[in-house]
Amino acid sequence: MSDGVHLLIPFAYSSNEGCSRALQDLALPQLERLVARLKLAGTDGGEDSSLSMPHERVLAREFGISAADGCIPWAACQVQQAGRDVQGAAWARITPCHWRVETDHIAMGHPQELQLDPRDSQALLAAMQPFFEQDGIALEYDAPTLWLARGEVFRGLATASLDRVVGRTIDDWMPRAEAAKTVRRLQQEMQMLLYTHEVNEARIRGGLLPVNSFWVSGTGALPDSPRQPAAPGLQITHYLRDAALLADWRGWAAAWQQLDSKDCARLSKALDAGEAVSLTLCGERNAQTWASGDNNIFSRMGSLFGRKSASALLHNL
Repeated sequence: MSDGVHLLIPFAYSSNEGCSRALQDLALPQLERLVARLKLAGTDGGEDSSLSMPHERVLAREFGISAADGCIPWAACQVQQAGRDVQGAAWARITPCHWRVETDHIAMGHPQELQLDPRDSQALLAAMQPFFEQDGIALEYDAPTLWLARGEVFRGLATASLDRVVGRTIDDWMPRAEAAKTVRRLQQEMQMLLYTHEVNEARIRGGLLPVNSFWVSGTGALPDSPRQPAAPGLQITHYLRDAALLADWRGWAAAWQQLDSKDCARLSKALDAGEAVSLTLCGERNAQTWASGDNNIFSRMGSLFGRKSASALLHNL
């Protein structure tokens, strides 16, 4: 999968009932025709309880990273990609977030619902920074809903992907390892700090959600072996992500139709031109990859009889 075009589509399917209903009326003719002309090249099987999402596992392999579940060091990768020397340190992504407190559970809101701007984000980071430093964690700003943290506590610490937690009960995804005690204590301390912080008070007066906690993900250190660059033909589309995380299944279906008419059609044209083509569809449990092989008249004729419906393709994810 290092040659040609490789299209990676996260959130191609969800086990949510709303997704299943949307899929019943979803026509994806370009996807069906494309997959019928390709050969199944690999399957990544997982569970609904896996900490790392299928698309993250696929990406890790593309970068030559072998890591345990929940230990793909995305934060360290990001720092390195920015041209900085990670010096073997362990890093993490810190996402300021809003936890919705219900009568019997606490759920994670989507970060975009915060409408957090750089000024508020940096003010909250400045207030929280000393507490992190007391535990040997250096905290720095990257974007309004993404901070970076460096500290030994993140080395080997398995954490759930933010994509796994948004919209769901956090208790199912909180890190339980002994090494996570520091993180859980910091979350408790920051909840108390943020409850009366002037930034949140102003946000509430303005009709915005308060930032009342943070989530840790992308933890770990890069392996000692050199990390290979991603294949130049790798393309990742995020059209489906936000709609799926917000459970906006009408929007998800509309995004799929756009992907079908544009991206899937483009891959078919590349296949007609003799280019090597790969397609990876990722759901919440599994990922499946199809790749081009012989593209002669017999394989094209076979595709007419071996074509599966989009529903059958996506339900396997």
